[in-house]
Amino acid sequence: MEIREAQEKLNQFTGNIGKVIIGKEDVIKNITICLVAGGHVLLEDVPGTGKTMLAKSIAKSLAAECSRIQFTPDLLPADITGLNVYNRAKEEFTFIPGPVMTNVLLADEINRATPRTQSALLEAMQEEQVTVDGETRKLNDPFFVIATQNPVETAGTFPLPEAELDRFMMELTIGHLSVEEEIALLNRFEKDEPIESLQSVMTKEELAEIRGLLDAVSIHPDLVKYIATLSNATREDAGIYMGVSPRGSLFLLKAAKASALLNGRDYVIPDDIKKLILPVCLHRILFVNRKDRSSREEYLASIVNNIEMPSENFVTQ
Repeated sequence: MEIREAQEKLNQFTGNIGKVIIGKEDVIKNITICLVAGGHVLLEDVPGTGKTMLAKSIAKSLAAECSRIQFTPDLLPADITGLNVYNRAKEEFTFIPGPVMTNVLLADEINRATPRTQSALLEAMQEEQVTVDGETRKLNDPFFVIATQNPVETAGTFPLPEAELDRFMMELTIGHLSVEEEIALLNRFEKDEPIESLQSVMTKEELAEIRGLLDAVSIHPDLVKYIATLSNATREDAGIYMGVSPRGSLFLLKAAKASALLNGRDYVIPDDIKKLILPVCLHRILFVNRKDRSSREEYLASIVNNIEMPSENFVTQ
């Protein structure tokens, strides 16, 4: 597959999801970048903003399997990974796959489960495998997790530790619609369910081909240095307890390459990086006395603005 063909496929993919998820082009593009780069997404938003519909739209557009887990305090790791059940007729144990054995997994309200159960999913995300009774099983390819948490209702929750938040490539918020966008949504969903008629526009094999093109996307050494300098600046800033990890730097580089593909380029430009700094880095940073999202975004933006952006000719590498 060529770069231009990959761009066309990805544009069809984002446009197809846009038939169901109205007015959230930037969110859809970022999730597509994350999918191509092999990462996972954490959606922090209030109920009713379309998180479940988004996961289903991605799976349908990709002709892939989709599962949903409602995380609750009594959920056990085996409810995610699956378990071995004794078969009396055959006198042997039979493995019953859990919902993690899918392509697109919606982990709804992940912060309502106990840390032990959370870790079962996060291990699967990191290793792309599960181990049950000593036997390791590979997960499906692709395996893409969309985890959600409600930022408002925190009673009875177990917040994800920073080390576990770091496993997610991006943290995104869908947010509410404008009046015009909500009118369009009401008109579209009044008598029909667009998700029911949604057709696939890309196969899992084509996604694998597109992912294979990431190695062909070049990134200038000055841009690699820019990413490293940015991450280091967050670690040394007096207003930050914990800065961006090396994993976060690597995720930012991979996401920038996927962004280049989405825009039909085989090279990364500064804008690819700059547009992804907030969704990739913000949730990895522990700020001093800054709890609300807007103030954290402003503080990170001030750090970014103090770092000189490379201005070479990045077209010819």
